[in-house]
Formats: sequence, C-alpha cells, structure tokens
Amino acid sequence: MRYAFRLAELLGHTPDRRKRPGTIKSIVEHTGLDRHQVASLLKNEAKYIPLDALSRLCDYLIDQGHATADQLPGALFAVNPENFWELIARRSEIEIIVGVRATDTNATPEGASVVASDSVLVGEVLSGVSTLGGVAKHKDQDGDEGSGREVPMPDRFQQTLVWSPGQVDPTDVRQRADEVFDGFVDATGDRGMICIGSIKSNPVVELLFSDVFGCTPFVTEDDVDDVSARSCPFFLRYRDSDPKPDSASAGTRLSKNEDAPEPGFYYEKDDGTWEFAGGKNKDTAMVFYIYREALGRLDMVLSGFSGRATRLLARTLAIRGEEFWPPVYEKGGDIIGAYLVTYEQPEDEQTRDDALFNPSGPAEIMPLPTKAISRRLARR
Repeated sequence: MRYAFRLAELLGHTPDRRKRPGTIKSIVEHTGLDRHQVASLLKNEAKYIPLDALSRLCDYLIDQGHATADQLPGALFAVNPENFWELIARRSEIEIIVGVRATDTNATPEGASVVASDSVLVGEVLSGVSTLGGVAKHKDQDGDEGSGREVPMPDRFQQTLVWSPGQVDPTDVRQRADEVFDGFVDATGDRGMICIGSIKSNPVVELLFSDVFGCTPFVTEDDVDDVSARSCPFFLRYRDSDPKPDSASAGTRLSKNEDAPEPGFYYEKDDGTWEFAGGKNKDTAMVFYIYREALGRLDMVLSGFSGRATRLLARTLAIRGEEFWPPVYEKGGDIIGAYLVTYEQPEDEQTRDDALFNPSGPAEIMPLPTKAISRRLARR
C-alpha cells in the first residue's frame, strides 16, 4: 500500500506559480521548516517527514483554518491507487465532460445531442468505476481478503456538456470550454475530470493537453520548422472532411516540412522520429491521464478517432482496463498514462455504418514512449 502526502490539496496549492503567491513563505515563517523541505512536501516528493515537522504542519493547518485538530494528521495522507479503475474510483468527485452537437438551426442547448458512441463510452466509464472493472464483486464489505481495504467509490458524479467545434461560433465554443476547464482547475479537494472524445468533438481536450505540455491552446503547430518542435508527443491528423479547429495537438501536417498523409494518430518514438499508429483497415483510440498525487487531481482523455473506435474502446476498457496500468511516466508526484489502441477492421465489417452495431475486433494496446513524454515535459 502506497501513501500520498496531501499538503498541497489541503491548502488548495497549485503548480501554477501565478496562482500560489506566498504559500511556501507563509508555511516557512509559521513553522520554521526549511524552504526546500516545504517545497518537497507540497510536491509529494519527500522520502520521509520527521514527526516534529509533521506536528508543526498540523499546527499551521489548524491555525490557518485549513483543517481541524480531529482531522489531523490523517487528512494529510491518502492511499494511492494501484490500478486503472481504482485511480478513478478513489476521487471524491468525478466530472465527465462530453461535447454536444446542435440539432436545430438556432443551436440551443435544449436541442443539442450527444453522439451515440460517446454515450456508450460514458456508460462504460460509469460501469467500470462502480465495479472497479468487475473486481468489486470479489471484495467483501471490509475490502480485499486479509487487506482490510475498502472498495473505493466517488461521492459524486457530474456530467458536463460543452459545444463541439463547428456547432456554434468559435468564440462561444472556446468560452464554454474555458469556463468548464478553469472551474475544474480552480476547485479544491480530491477530484477527477474525464474528457470523452478528441479535439474534433470536445474542446476541453485541447485545454487539458496544453496544460500538461505547456503549449498555447487553439494555436496550430502545423507550421513549426521541425516536428521535434511540436509541444505534444502525439498528434491527431484530421480527415479532410473533419472540422479542423486550430490546435496544438491536432492538425493536417506534422511540421512545415513534413506531411502527415494519413488521417489518425501519430506519435513520437524514443529516438525522436515519428510514426503513424494506424494502417490499412485499422482504427485507433487513445487513453491519456495525468494524476497529480499532491493535489489528488486526475485529468483524463478517452478518445476514439472514429465512432467505431470509440465503441471499441468502451469494450476494451470493460475487459482489459487493467492494461492501462502501470503509468508510463512518474516524476515529482505526477504520474502519466498514455496509450494508443489499434483495432483491426475486418473486410466484411466495412460495409456497416450503424451506430447501433456493436463492433468487435482484436485490440493492440501500445504504451507511448516514456522518453518522448519526458522530453516534452522538460520544456515546460
């Protein structure tokens, strides 16, 4: 069993320097602890904490009104997840964000609709969290046999709708996305955000990737001189028929001098070269998450390149969710999981384009290269 130190969560401390004026200074002045030690504790990077330091931090939290005496020191510690579904289920609040499309000429929220494939994926997320991917039934009320661990479950689920690109004025699309993302980031407490879909249908995905990799959201990087200058270690190439919102994580070219000839997902390898994840008669989906241990904050994207891939991803999560763990990157209290899932498309299935048809096909789950992710994070 692994524990996380939640000082940052109790204080509402954020990695964004613009939003954390004086936090470390205030703790140092009140407790007398070393500045570097406090910074390490806020990042959940400390290897150990002396009892004297723990006592001083508890006094500080009580004096500043961040916790009561009966809540401490327990409120400073939390159990870290040990598998994919537990990562989600251990959040106190889960917000599922879905893009909607207009079904009337006035593009009103009342007339908006959710794509059927996205709805299937949302249903699988709710099922997976509530059953821990099917293993919760093997646990008794007190947890795993001999472990004493309880079955985790969020206290609250919330579904939030945002406009998909191309459905209303781009300013309204961006304004709603900013409102939802900023509201999640500015909140405190243990929480998770799950974005369903890609930038083609869910603009919050662009804000999430930009926040992780330090790029400017909704600004194309198709014109960078070399593909190595892209901010994200993966790239979604639009179809010619797709809506094409400007994006740092999507577009139509890898760089000014390098084409991306096939629609689908591309990714950077450890050696710095890029590769197409698809192929003939293949469809692709992505699973991406970043969990900030010190904040108890989970950001996740579940995305199929097509409606078929989205429905297939729902099935893969249902029967192989454990394969999206362990994370591919861990450092400084941040853990990142990034995976592309490719599906073969049988010849006899190509004639079917029915949203009610439940497709099947073998899935190849590929973790994205750790070095490529690490290189991008180091640039932030």
